Amino acid sequence: SGSSAAAPLPEEDCMKLNPSFLGIALSSLLAIDLWASKRLGVCAGEGSAWGSARPLMKVIEVSGHGIPWLLGTFYGLCQSDSSAAREVLLNLLFALLLDLVMVAAVKGLVKRRRPTHNKMDMFVTISVDKYSFPSGHATRAALVCRFVLHHLVLAVPLRVLVVLWALIVGVSRVMLGRHNVTDVLFGLLLGYALYGVVEYCWLSPLSAPALFALW
Repeated sequence: SGSSAAAPLPEEDCMKLNPSFLGIALSSLLAIDLWASKRLGVCAGEGSAWGSARPLMKVIEVSGHGIPWLLGTFYGLCQSDSSAAREVLLNLLFALLLDLVMVAAVKGLVKRRRPTHNKMDMFVTISVDKYSFPSGHATRAALVCRFVLHHLVLAVPLRVLVVLWALIVGVSRVMLGRHNVTDVLFGLLLGYALYGVVEYCWLSPLSAPALFALW
């Protein structure tokens, strides 16, 4: 009868029963990302497929950590007696601080948990490091790589080594089980883009005389 006719489903229920193509695509990509990340996490623990290589991966991890880069840059800035070197180092310090702020902001906004197979034994972590997206190491590696290639005069073999270092840092994040593949890919893209911000806001004795007066 007309009185017993089925009422139309609420709009949100219709969306659940008939997901959009975009929703299906994103869910599929997420599933592939999680699957690939787990398969590639061959150094996630001592008992993993490549567990014996875990100490080497952790050395690479430290090479991309923010603290050594910040301390090394600050020390070089204090010891430098060249105005040109101080300008480059001051901007590298600005780039590293910008990287920390941007990565922390995105991690706090997205709040993606780290892979379940990750072992939380990282070198010096802060509160947002419990989140995975994006990879701060990958962001920093891409940023430092572009910075070094643009502002240091290096022979071709050294330039190749710098690029390889950035790529190896990114790959090591997945191998250690710290991040998913998309965390690293987005981190590399973000670091690449952040260098453009650093170049646009380049600090010089003319644009920031107060900073250079401190040194």
